[in-house]
Amino acid sequence: MEIKPSWKNKKVFLTGHTGFKGAWLSIWLESLGAKVTGYALKPPTRPSLFELCRLDRRVRSNIGDVRDAAGLKRALLAARPEIVIHMAAQPLVRESYRAPAETYSTNVMGTVNLLEAVRACGSVRAVVNVTTDKCYENREHLRGYKEGEPLGGYDPYSSSKACSELVTSAYRSSFFNPADYKKHGVAVATARAGNVIGGGDWAADRLIPDIIRAALRGEKVRIRNPRAIRPWQHVLEPLAGYLDLAEKLYTNGPRYAQGWNFGPDAGDAKDVEWIVKRLFAAWPEAPGYVIDRGRHPHEAHFLKLDSSKARRELGWAPRWHIGEAIDRIVAWTRACAAKEDLREVCLQQIREYAVKL
Repeated sequence: MEIKPSWKNKKVFLTGHTGFKGAWLSIWLESLGAKVTGYALKPPTRPSLFELCRLDRRVRSNIGDVRDAAGLKRALLAARPEIVIHMAAQPLVRESYRAPAETYSTNVMGTVNLLEAVRACGSVRAVVNVTTDKCYENREHLRGYKEGEPLGGYDPYSSSKACSELVTSAYRSSFFNPADYKKHGVAVATARAGNVIGGGDWAADRLIPDIIRAALRGEKVRIRNPRAIRPWQHVLEPLAGYLDLAEKLYTNGPRYAQGWNFGPDAGDAKDVEWIVKRLFAAWPEAPGYVIDRGRHPHEAHFLKLDSSKARRELGWAPRWHIGEAIDRIVAWTRACAAKEDLREVCLQQIREYAVKL
């Protein structure tokens, strides 16, 4: 897989740039020579990858809320981007139970506001809206879900992301129809990834960050749903997919303006306890884990993506399987504890990943 276009001097508008995935993508884009303008709330965690890597010095950073339609539109018009990648979201299932209205307003109306801003900006040629594997109506199938299967969502987060998919589809049909591409010149796609892991994730109620926080404190981590199976993947895997998809939209928009899955190989769909044991095998001094037997909000037991379309039509494929992804997280965490230059650590992992592309 070759990542194009030549990103040097390409103007990219990235929402959610202060978050975990957004910070990694900002580092990657900036290293490729892109002119990145970010729009997001202040970093959602302390510490944060955005602050640790001093990204405010390297990208044009707008602190704002995607629910603020006027502010978002002003920022996008000022940036005049060619490529828009929409990652800003309320991204946590458990938080969506605590704050469902905020989750819907951010994930649904935030998408509406972004697409309305795109309609007003004549420079945009490609839009990638990043959603989630949880946008599908989960029937606990053992097989992976394909892009054309029904959307749904048990919890507010999953449902809101399915709604974001529907909003994007409606805007694509109504305002950015591939059949009328010569008139409007904008290609819009959605990207659905699995459970993304990597160094620098400090989010609450997420497995890997919970393990790392507990281990660094010298405590055993409490894990929920040890038998739940998820499609785990290193953060660089879907980011490579987003970049490749953006390139295809930029150069041949009508063909690629649709939904795309970016999930790991079937063998990397592991249960929670397997992930915990594998991480502690790579980090033997960590104190271990206990299973939390308390009551917890509903979460899917089994969820996998079928990414055969992305493999076949985009040339995308996973490069770092789950064991290597976990090893990379441990290496990143050790570098963080040793107070190394974390931007350089991220760049080195990006370089090592890109060698395999």
